[in-house]
Amino acid sequence: MNTFEKIYAVVKRIPRGRVATYGTVALLAGNPRWARVVGYALHANPDPDGIPCYRVVNRFGETTPAFAFGGEGRHRALLEQDGIRFLPDGRVDLSAHEWFGE
Repeated sequence: MNTFEKIYAVVKRIPRGRVATYGTVALLAGNPRWARVVGYALHANPDPDGIPCYRVVNRFGETTPAFAFGGEGRHRALLEQDGIRFLPDGRVDLSAHEWFGE
């Protein structure tokens, strides 16, 4: 299994209503230093319907402004459809929604 496949396997496990950070996905995929690689893999996602890359946010709970699958605001909209709550400052409430691979 190559690096991207390992990353996609982790992302597929993130349940609805939860998010993971790039760093957590990297750690679970086998290397905590792969956070940037996770970003590259998600940008190249070959199966957006099967690999829910929108469930990955940065370590602060911030969404991607220019989300690859629909532009600005689309990342937040997809997360809200999953039941994710946002803080008043626009970040995901990680204390309620962060997934660590359990």
